[in-house]
This record gives sequence, structure tokens and C-alpha cells, in this order.
Amino acid sequence: MEEIKEKDNVVLPDKENFSENEKNEEDIQKQEREVLLSLKNVDICFGKGKKTFKAVRNASFDIYKGETFSLVGESGSGKTTIGRAIIRINPISAGQIIFKGKVISGKLSHKEDREVVRNIQMVFQDPAASLNERATVEYIISEGLNSFKLYSSEKERMEKIESIVKEVGLLPEHLTRYPHEFSGGQRQRIGLARSIVMHPELIIADEPISALDVSIRAQVLNLLKKFQRELNMTYLFIAHDLSIVKFISDRIGVIYKGDIVEIAEAEELFQFPLHPYTKSLLSAIPVPDPNIEKNKKLYVYDPSIHDYSEDKPTLQDIGHNHFVFCNTKEFEEYKKIRS
Repeated sequence: MEEIKEKDNVVLPDKENFSENEKNEEDIQKQEREVLLSLKNVDICFGKGKKTFKAVRNASFDIYKGETFSLVGESGSGKTTIGRAIIRINPISAGQIIFKGKVISGKLSHKEDREVVRNIQMVFQDPAASLNERATVEYIISEGLNSFKLYSSEKERMEKIESIVKEVGLLPEHLTRYPHEFSGGQRQRIGLARSIVMHPELIIADEPISALDVSIRAQVLNLLKKFQRELNMTYLFIAHDLSIVKFISDRIGVIYKGDIVEIAEAEELFQFPLHPYTKSLLSAIPVPDPNIEKNKKLYVYDPSIHDYSEDKPTLQDIGHNHFVFCNTKEFEEYKKIRS
């Protein structure tokens, strides 16, 4: 596994302890945070020769330890493709995926591959399809424990399983049942328990609540936040609903047809959306007040508004830890808006 050499993180006081006039405030804050996962100029392609389709282009972003980084975009934008590439289901065509300072994309030894599997887990969108219908809940949850021998005795194994089952809101008697005997919300809890029982460092949650009832969604989101607080877990949360993403995210990346078009902290993105596609997603968020909802104006994104014929776009930092996919002309315009 290729080692990436980086400078040791500098432990500094919290941002709030600095003067408001401190010019390097953002740089200092970046130094404090430990980067757990990095994507650097990642391309993901499907097919060969003339039939090659590039699903993700030049994707670059960092995920800091202990945070929730959300990836948002419409169906087919490449969100799940990126998540599956991180857990090494989809191979990448270019670039690097770096986990804890080591390149995990490409060929790994058996030991290195197991280390990645042990520390990066995924909660899939469809709980029915991702669970073995022929296996009991006990077997499903303990599969990872058995594979990596994460217990010293049978008693400890059962204690871990029973404890995580209670944590996700299920009962010990559920352990002898099969997935088809549960509702969608309960199956998603089983999938969550299967991932969390291994105490991974990173969980990729691929639209884990999109198939659930509204009341169950809140319960699952609260569970995710609870485990993050107690176990210092890091999440890559994949979704298409920005209203839910706002609740759970520290930072948000917006993806459109394979391109990362904007990255910012959650509050920053909602207050100062800059890329037109981000604005279109925000305009589609439902408003509880029926009168406002009826009269609100939807913004439809039209890619033809960009002139990239000569001046090609890149993901650029406009300050405030806010990145936008733009060319030189657009960069100047965005800087004026967010000065």
C-alpha cells in the first residue's frame, strides 16, 4: 500500500479563541482537523473503447475525522458510484483514493484489503436487497465479527450483538428471525447494526432513509447522530434530499452528472449557494406553509448558461472554505457575491 507522507497535524486552540481580525483563521482551522479520507482527481468509467462512459470526472474532496460529509445530487449524478469506489466495488480509472494517509485504490495485498473492509463499512439504500433472506438477524449482524474475529469468546460475541440490537431499537428476540419478517424501517436498522457492530472508522450511508416512512426517517437519522457522538464515527452520507442533508451534515458536496460543482459547510451552502445547480436543488425543497409553497418560484438549471468553450472550469476555493466548479470569469463573479 503506497504511503502518503503528510506533515503532522498541529494542535491549536479552537477557532473562537482567535481574534476576528485573524487573517489565517481558516488555514488554522484546516490544520486542526484530521483528514480521514481523500479523493484526488478521481475518474470512474464504465465500458471499454468507444462505449466508455465516464460516470465521475476529476472528483476531489476530503472527509475529516468525526464529521458527516454529504454528497448530494439527482439520480444518476454519480453519488453512489463514488461510494462504491471507496469500498472498492467500482474500480477507478484515474486519480487516487486515500484512507488514513494510504492509497487504497488499485491493487492491495490481502492484509491491506481486509484492513480497508474492517474500517470502511456501507449502509445500502435498499435494506431488502442488501440482507441475506436465508440468514437470521443474528448471523447477519455477526458476519463481520466472525470474519475479523472481533471477540474473544462466544459470550462476548452475543453480548456485542445483543447490545447493538438494543441500540438500534430492536429486541433480542428478533435475532432468531429472518429479514422478510421485518418492515423496511426495521430492515434498515438491521443493516445499520451490521455496520456499526464492527466499530468502523468510516460509514458510507447510501440514501439509507429514502425508502422509509417520514416518522422512521427521523429515528434512523437520530441513531446515526447518536453513534457519531458516542463512537466518534465519520459518515459519507449520500442523498438527493437537501432538507434532510441540512439536518445531519457538517459539510456538503453537490454533484451534477459526474462533476463536483460545489463544496461548503452546511450553513454556508444554504445561506450562500453559488452554483446555479445548487440553487435549483434548494429551490425544490418543500416548504411547510401551503401558501408559500404554492407561490414559490422553482429555479430550473440550464447547463447552457455556462460558456466553457475556451475557459475551462475547475473546482476553485472562493474563501470561507467554499469551493465552486467554475472558470476564471465565473470565479470573479462568485468572489464578488461572497466577498
